[in-house]
Amino acid sequence: MSVIALAGGTGAPGVTSTALALLLAWPLDPGRRLILAECDPDGGAVLAGALQGRMDARYGLRNLAVAQRKDELVEAFWRQLVDLSEDESHSRLLLPGITDPAQAAGLDPAWGDLAELFARIEDHQHDVLVDLGRRGAFGAPGVLAKRADVVVMVVRNTLRGVQSAQVRVEALRKSLAGPGGTGADALGVLLVEGGPYKPGEVEKALGVPVLGSMPWRPKQAEVLSDGADGGSRFARSDLMRAARAVTGPLRERVALRRDRLAPRTPAHQQQQPYGEGETARAR
Repeated sequence: MSVIALAGGTGAPGVTSTALALLLAWPLDPGRRLILAECDPDGGAVLAGALQGRMDARYGLRNLAVAQRKDELVEAFWRQLVDLSEDESHSRLLLPGITDPAQAAGLDPAWGDLAELFARIEDHQHDVLVDLGRRGAFGAPGVLAKRADVVVMVVRNTLRGVQSAQVRVEALRKSLAGPGGTGADALGVLLVEGGPYKPGEVEKALGVPVLGSMPWRPKQAEVLSDGADGGSRFARSDLMRAARAVTGPLRERVALRRDRLAPRTPAHQQQQPYGEGETARAR
């Protein structure tokens, strides 16, 4: 795995909750780390939601706009990460999103550099989940989708969810197949089940493969979206079991696309590793 971008549409499909579930559920080999980057131009949700404001909002994406103007984005990036791992491994990290949608315009010059950083970060044993929200797959931050190994549309399997996804999926398909994109086969769908449509029906309607499903469990999702107390049983909940199951197809999709896009740049031609800084610890 390297970079997986998640996007959504209307109907509150739960992109951020899904991305956070994947961050917590993803199997990590020793020494590897996973970053969830909240790149939704409408604003981040994890600090005020799952963390209930326990972390200082001084960390996050908004600081990279200033750093980019100083040509210091890479160095500043590592200082903005918040540690969400439950042990001392520092293996599950969060880049908090902006706190005000008005801040998104200031990031326009930085999205390309951030996409480049994400594309190279695997060389340093880090992988990235990118939460693009409803609008982040298009416009200036759309470069993050174009450079991702896999782009996942999170879709409710209701009539409203599927119909709203059709326009976005078609636009994403064209964007990924166009200049700067890695190909339309990067696109897949992750279903949030709560409606009547089966995966095969959704695939036929959208013209892209369904890579997995998550159950519609509003109460369980509140642990991720609003910091509700899930207790010790949350890790064994339907939601988290499904998140762990979904990681397999997503990893396979990345591997298949890597094989198609090979050969890659020889190791001796790759850039030197980026330096890592301290990460904040969620309290």
